[in-house]
Amino acid sequence: MNDLLAALGVGAVVFASTNVDDMLLLAAFFAEPAFSRRQVVAGQFLGMSALVAVSAACALLAFAVPPGWVGLLGLVPLGLGVVGLIRRFAAGEAEAESHAERPRSGQSRTLAVAGVTIANGGDNLGVYIPLFSSDMRRLVVYVAVFASMTAAWCVAGYYLVENPLFGKRFAHYGRLALPFVLIALGCWILRDAAVLLE
Repeated sequence: MNDLLAALGVGAVVFASTNVDDMLLLAAFFAEPAFSRRQVVAGQFLGMSALVAVSAACALLAFAVPPGWVGLLGLVPLGLGVVGLIRRFAAGEAEAESHAERPRSGQSRTLAVAGVTIANGGDNLGVYIPLFSSDMRRLVVYVAVFASMTAAWCVAGYYLVENPLFGKRFAHYGRLALPFVLIALGCWILRDAAVLLE
């Protein structure tokens, strides 16, 4: 019983410490009218599932991701942010808002959220691989904790936007800021790829 409680505690702390920034990203996606709640939640779960699956595979194979290669994932949010910014300036703000309300491919929006989650998961891989390697018997517990906390993160991100006190303001500015946030995130992640040039 103590072993299970310890695994639950470790899983919760590890998830929270590696995904603090994800909550704000989720809120920004929820604030963007082009993304439905279902697309954001599905994308987040898909991205986290991919990070956990890659970490588990690397742990099983005793494989470490070479430094710098994870940083190249920064190209995903950087590209999404640049495309979003170009569309916003090309279409104009009013047209961009009406365009965002039109039905979009649910699959592409879901994959966009998943791509940002994975790209922002370099620190996740760096922590999850050694954690899983230390005791593969706890993997099921960690997966259950991560799934539960992913759901909690989605709820928290959604209520940041729907909060009656500041939700409307956050939704307005979050939607405007999303391309800039993605570009900054992409540049931040790409800095880790600098070792490939050495």
